[in-house]
Amino acid sequence: MSTQPKPYLTPEQYLEIDRAAERGSEYYAGEIFPMEAVSLSHSRIVTNLSAMLHTQLRGRGCEVQGSSLRLRTEAGGPYFYPDLIVFCGLAQLEDRRQDTLTDAVVLVEVLSPSTERYDRTFKFDNYQKLASIREYLMPSQDRIKVEQKTRLATGAWETRETSDALAVLALPSIGCMIRLADIYAGVEFTAQ
Repeated sequence: MSTQPKPYLTPEQYLEIDRAAERGSEYYAGEIFPMEAVSLSHSRIVTNLSAMLHTQLRGRGCEVQGSSLRLRTEAGGPYFYPDLIVFCGLAQLEDRRQDTLTDAVVLVEVLSPSTERYDRTFKFDNYQKLASIREYLMPSQDRIKVEQKTRLATGAWETRETSDALAVLALPSIGCMIRLADIYAGVEFTAQ
């Protein structure tokens, strides 16, 4: 095991490396964290949600984008690649490269065994720093279950969970309704 300290990378160095890479990496406090490949279940959940949100948001001033768009939560980073980002109005971008958003209304992270803790804690702690964020959805990839965090007018966060396939999630910040069964359409679960 190496005892050499990792070199600190500035946000500018990170962006140069990430923009040249074939696969994105996230950035926090001078370090780069490579993103892992996702499962078919994960991909189907993201595709299903993206399609439903895109259909409902069409012509309403909000847009859904996938994980190829980077999100910066505060000046100088950190930088993340959420599974889905919904923003409204004109996109607030970091620079002319148009590959890094600095605002979002809804963020989605599909929870997998290897990322669940990171997505629930570290990412959520950083996502809360965005003044624009109103909702954070975390569907599980291993079973029908969605955790929804909603920012209240007071600034506090309310958390709701549901595992009912017939339940309908309301996303009041963007005026959308999504059935859990539709989120998980085509997803096959393996025995745990």
